[in-house]
Parts: sequence; structure tokens; C-alpha cells
Amino acid sequence: MKKIFVCMLCVIMLLAACVPAFAAQQKLDLDAKAAVLMDLGSGKVLYALRENDRRYPASVTKVMSLLLVMEALESGKLKLEDKIAASETAVSFGGSQIWLEVGEKMSVDDMLKAVTIASANDACTALGEAVSGSSEAFVAAMNERADQLGLKNTHFENCTGLDENEKNHYSSALDIALMSRALMRYERIQTYSSTWMDSLRGGKTELVNTNRLVRFYNGCIGLKTGTTTKAGFCVSAVAKRGGTTLCAVILGAENSDERFNSAARLLDYGFANFESVSPEIELSAAQVGVVGGTEETLPLTLAASHPLVSVPKGEGKAVVTKLSLPESVRAPVEKGEAVGKAAFYLGKECLGSVDILSARRIDKLDFWSALIKLLQSGVTNIK
Repeated sequence: MKKIFVCMLCVIMLLAACVPAFAAQQKLDLDAKAAVLMDLGSGKVLYALRENDRRYPASVTKVMSLLLVMEALESGKLKLEDKIAASETAVSFGGSQIWLEVGEKMSVDDMLKAVTIASANDACTALGEAVSGSSEAFVAAMNERADQLGLKNTHFENCTGLDENEKNHYSSALDIALMSRALMRYERIQTYSSTWMDSLRGGKTELVNTNRLVRFYNGCIGLKTGTTTKAGFCVSAVAKRGGTTLCAVILGAENSDERFNSAARLLDYGFANFESVSPEIELSAAQVGVVGGTEETLPLTLAASHPLVSVPKGEGKAVVTKLSLPESVRAPVEKGEAVGKAAFYLGKECLGSVDILSARRIDKLDFWSALIKLLQSGVTNIK
């Protein structure tokens, strides 16, 4: 027991030490009240400017709205071909819209295009009502999801980002990067948000992407713009080059040009100085014993098959993986139960870690299991 305690203490100490640090950053010429550059593969922040300030996010709010819709599709609650009828509430919103009429039906697929490409407030509200039953319930779900994601400086009062009559609707640059990271794991959203032009209603309604970086910035695959008097000009811009995917969040720019120029500067900085790499992790030689179990050793697997870390360009081969595992665990052990960590280091800096899991369930050894095991052992020895 003493050995098990000491090993588990080592795991805890390693986890405590392995908190990815903010990169030392040069000062960039950004027109922004707040900004963040995040590597979406690793989740590491590569640049930050007042990243925790609470600010009006305008239509960048729809990143969370879209996340809930995509999760509803993933769970089967919605289907892309489902037809949604526009309510009076949905059509009453001003700002960007596709001019839905009360009772008009449109597929989830088309409404997603309208929200992602053209930032349509009416379609966004209609989708929210389809997911949660009402606009109010959908906003409550958005705030609950923000809590689940650990967004400490985010609160929504509507699903569109319109803020003329709102006083408690806010997010931060860091929180927006985190919710953007959650959303961009859906390839369908990447398809929508990287589309420059599309149309609805058989070509009668034209959609033009509000994010002009999609057309003019190399590798841009989305994601969402927003503009109001209170918020200024905002954007969460995602670009991918090679194996590296970056998200630049700009909040409170003075005008649209500076919003996109600042986002491009952040992305340029990231691609010029950093890269995402997948460290090598060798588990075949690692052994964890099982005390009182139906098996003597525990089969191991990783929580993420190809974890990514961010490193300065050219230093990927210098990343070292350190495993922290106990000598043994006590049965029963559940499949997927975390039993250790693989931590990644560049010099003394911990870049991140991934859980090492039990690959299958190991039951506790009871009398009958022990008897069967003994008999099987006897048969094997006779042979």
C-alpha cells in the first residue's frame, strides 16, 4: 500500500507541475480592446491581450449557439434534413437575417448555413427554439454549456449577440477561443464557415460570408464575426496550415478593416513562430499490476490517440514524454478509468499532458473466479 500511495502521489505532483505556461510574447500592433491567439490542437494560448476582460461579443455569441446545435445533431436530437418553422419570435429579430416569414419552413442544414456564413439572427433563433423549445430555454442551455466548458467570464442573455437592450451579456477573448475550439471539432461547421458564397431558396437568397479572411487569408477556415455599437468590431478567426490550426480572437476593434488586419497579424505571428506536434508515447513497455483482480496486469490506452502540443518552430523533436504510473492498482478497475499521465516537456517547461486509461474492465477476484483461475492454471501446467 505504501508503494501505491507513493506512486499516486508522484502522479498528482506531475499533474500539478504540468500546467502549460503562456508563451513569452512580443508586442504586436493590434487594434483591439482584447485579443487571444490559441493553438486549437493543444489549447495553448500563444498570445494574450486583456484576455479575461468581460466585453460585449456581438454576433461572435453565435459560436456558442452553433455549438449547441451541432451537439444536438451529434446526439440525434436534430437531423440536418429536419424542417423548422419560423416563429414570430425568430422573425422579429433585426440585424443580419435571411428574412424568414412566420411559419416558413427551412431545413436545419440551410439554417446552419445562414447562421455560419451570413450571421442570420432569425435562423439562429429558430434553431435555438428547435433545440430547446424556446429562445429562453436555449439561452439557459448556452449558459449551462459555458459553465461546463469552464468559461469564467461569459454570460449570455440571447443567442444572437444583439446587445442594444442587454446589460449582462458578455464574454472574454479567452472564453471565445475556448468555445471556438469546441465548435471547430465539427467538420461540417468548417465546411460552412470556410464557404465564401452560397445561396438558399433555390438561389433566391444569396449568402456572403461576413468573414472576409475566408477569401483573402491563406488557410482561413472560418469562424465568426460580430459588430455592434457597444462591442465594436469583433472576430474569431480560424486558420489551418499543415498540421497547425490557430484561432485569433479580436474584440473591440475600431473598424472592420482593423478587425481583420489585427486577426491576420495574430495568425501570421502564430504560423511564423509555432507549430503543433504529436509527441511519441510508448506504452508497450509500461506495466501496471492489478491487486486482487481477475487479471494480473492492466492493459493501457490513451485518452487521446494523437495528442498535440505547441512548440517553437523547429523544436518538435526535442519534446520528451514522461510517463507517471503506479506500480499497481486495486481491482475492480473500470474501462476508461484514469490510472496515470503522459506529460510532455520541452526542457523544463511542461507543454501539456494526456491521461493514461485502463483499456478494459478488470473485475475483483472472488472465490469462484479464483477457483476457475486455479483450475485453468492446473490444466495449463498438465499440458
